Amino acid sequence: MSAAEPLWTPSETRTKEAPITAFAERAEALTGKRLPDYAALHAWSVEDREGFWSLLWDFCGVIGDRGERVLVDGDRMPGASFFPDATLNFAENLLRKSGDGEAVVFRGEDKDERRLSWDELRNLVSKLQQLFRDRGLKAGDRVAAMMPNMPETLAAMLAASSLGAVWSSCSPDFGAQGVLDRFGQIEPMIFIAPDGYWYGGKSFDVSEKTAAVLEKLPSVKQALIVDYLGNATEAAAKIDRADAFSDAIAAYEAAPVSFERLPFSHPLYILFSSGTTGIPKCIVHSAGGTLLQHMKEHRLHAGLAPGDRLFYFTTCGWMMWNWLMSGLASEVTLLLYDGSPFHPDGNVLFDYADAEGMTYFGTSAKFIDAVRKADLKPMESHDLSTVRTVSSTGSPLAPENFSFVYEGIKKDVHLASISGGTDIVSCFVLGVPTLPVWVGEIQAAGLGMAVEVWDDEGKPLVEGKGELVCTRAFPAMPLGFWNDPKDEKYHAAYFDRFDNVWCHGDFAEWTEHGGIVIHGRSDATLNPGGVRIGTAEIYNQVEQLPEILEAICIGQDWEDDVRVVLFVRLAEGVELDAALEKTIRTKIRTGASPRHVPARIVAVSDIPRTKSGKITELAVRDIVHGREVKNKEALANPEALDLYRDIPALRS
Repeated sequence: MSAAEPLWTPSETRTKEAPITAFAERAEALTGKRLPDYAALHAWSVEDREGFWSLLWDFCGVIGDRGERVLVDGDRMPGASFFPDATLNFAENLLRKSGDGEAVVFRGEDKDERRLSWDELRNLVSKLQQLFRDRGLKAGDRVAAMMPNMPETLAAMLAASSLGAVWSSCSPDFGAQGVLDRFGQIEPMIFIAPDGYWYGGKSFDVSEKTAAVLEKLPSVKQALIVDYLGNATEAAAKIDRADAFSDAIAAYEAAPVSFERLPFSHPLYILFSSGTTGIPKCIVHSAGGTLLQHMKEHRLHAGLAPGDRLFYFTTCGWMMWNWLMSGLASEVTLLLYDGSPFHPDGNVLFDYADAEGMTYFGTSAKFIDAVRKADLKPMESHDLSTVRTVSSTGSPLAPENFSFVYEGIKKDVHLASISGGTDIVSCFVLGVPTLPVWVGEIQAAGLGMAVEVWDDEGKPLVEGKGELVCTRAFPAMPLGFWNDPKDEKYHAAYFDRFDNVWCHGDFAEWTEHGGIVIHGRSDATLNPGGVRIGTAEIYNQVEQLPEILEAICIGQDWEDDVRVVLFVRLAEGVELDAALEKTIRTKIRTGASPRHVPARIVAVSDIPRTKSGKITELAVRDIVHGREVKNKEALANPEALDLYRDIPALRS
């Protein structure tokens, strides 16, 4: 298919039935303006933020008292206040539905499968709410979970937020120090952990780690051990202040859940930066901002409707878990999966999609790439007739993987590449179900998000690469960082570069179609000869080669300049010889530019990545330059860093 044609164009029927179409019609009726296309709708959404966010509240049916004012100090960033008179409860909005329809389906690899109806989920939340209240939990207290992506985690989050408590979570594969680096800062009152977890068909007991963590969390009054391996009661007996989850709630009968309505800006979540450059930042998100932003993205950008079946492959340590949970507010069924996406093989998630009638299939760019490189063709092996949308995030989706979705997974599907971050627990740029999909491009900026690309002088770019910024405040901006009373760290993270403008740290470029390409993180861009190059531009070329499984690229300080160094993980049986090096350089030179060609290419057996699967260019750069990585606990495979230390080829 030529680049002059889109990979996919929505049908007239699909466009007509998309919730965003109904929303645009409501906006036209409200404003008296013609909004004939997405560009016009987006322009209105950022020019009239009060009108947009107010209409969104009504359109999505937010439960709560909206109050009179919509936006105060809207020109201040930070400092703007959305819905300052509103009161709501996050859990009340997610538990709006009742009955025996499925709220949650859970698969834990091939070891566990469960289903909860809306009433069963509400009953579990009720018992936990009563337990938490009896333990003294109140609004503003913290509940921390080191948990798999399973129903008990969701229920505990809902019970905590029903009382106005603040929720924070990570996955159970974190090391003890990694858990303490996060939860030690926020001093939780209640701590939740499993007896263990499954990954790749193997069981991992975490009871000793849980005990070690609790020894250094004196703020915890109650620890709950969830049964996953079948050892929760025995594990809890050996852990100070711990009870088995099922034993602790057995004393309570299900009763109506009460919901404490609190200000729109009341804290809901604490999420953490990846932390490879120091102790993780504790990013505090509001209940109202998170709810409204997620409902916007789910209803308008994901096109979700009641009865849909929403899946995202995620752990509880990644913001996509929080994003997934909010799907309940749109009355969809959540499809949860915990474990390896390649156990027993790469078909497991597509098997899940067929078995459960999945309508929204969310995953990572790396997963799509791995499926392609494994020579799997789900289009041929699976039905996938219910899947309307395939979504990708975590890192830029390479152009060849855009094409692979349509050639190998499904022809008639909305491919939504999305990008935002933990910082806003949502997206700046994402899919639009009424727009065509072009190879290599994220479709558009999100509604209500005044996204621009700026050069180093702070001037907007129509073409060319620059910093992704947001020039107007939006509800999902963090409240701040925990233990940052003067907001100094918060301001330094996003607002030091350009005054009163959110600078996100992504290196980006607009396309001729009004879409956007993310070229990587700004702090990982390369500067050979003073020209900025995005690392994703190199990955997009080299990872097309069958000899290369994956790559990581850094800039090495060299002779008063920066030279590009490319590390490659090779396919089995492949050696990095002169011929392959020439192939790599030629591919990069012709597909990107001569400036992108690496000065050195080094084969490695592993590439370090964070717990959420993102490669860690900054950590590798530090090791190559002889600097120690400050927080290896943030990495899933910290031992891989040793492969980059004192490499002879980088000394000359």
